[in-house]
Amino acid sequence: MKQARASQSVPYQHQPSTRAIVGTVRYLLSGCLPEASSILLVESGSRAILEKVIAGLRRSWGADVPIDLVSCFANLPLGLDARNTRVFRVSDYRGRHGRAQLYRELRARNYPMMGIVCSEEPLMMKWKWALALRVPAKIFIINENADYFWLDRKHLKIIREFAFARAGLAGSGAVRTLARLFSFPFALFYLLLYAAVVHARRGLRLLFRRASPAS
Repeated sequence: MKQARASQSVPYQHQPSTRAIVGTVRYLLSGCLPEASSILLVESGSRAILEKVIAGLRRSWGADVPIDLVSCFANLPLGLDARNTRVFRVSDYRGRHGRAQLYRELRARNYPMMGIVCSEEPLMMKWKWALALRVPAKIFIINENADYFWLDRKHLKIIREFAFARAGLAGSGAVRTLARLFSFPFALFYLLLYAAVVHARRGLRLLFRRASPAS
């Protein structure tokens, strides 16, 4: 009976909890920073980026602040000690049940801050956004230069510029991107029209060939 109840509760636990959603929204709307009693880092980018960030976090929040890690790598980055670092390796949490277990473990540790690497690298793409939704912590985004900004309403301008840059809508690339978006429907229409004309001409030729012996 205990096993049956456990198996029935797993799908519900896999969904974002109310506490996680409320915590995420609360931190998005608030510009205040919580006390840095501990920090969780999501290593969804190059190891060199995270090592620079760790050094900066130590300078900003103190050398003794606990920093834990969600990673897909086997070893630890420089600046973290295995004796006092809790590492959550995503390879240990495979499948729906494994992911649900990871979310529960992270929520239970009550991290006030969580840093996520967003460096345009195809590394832990699904994991980082799932963690951003399911872990009720103040999130800071880390770019490829190891700089970071807080994900809240006080930094909306930076967030907008960052999103535009990732979408190719910033700087000289914006003109090319917008030109592609604008020209795509016309290019698609031309290709469809061209294909229709080619097939129509082919159909007419076949029709004339079949009709010519009878004439």
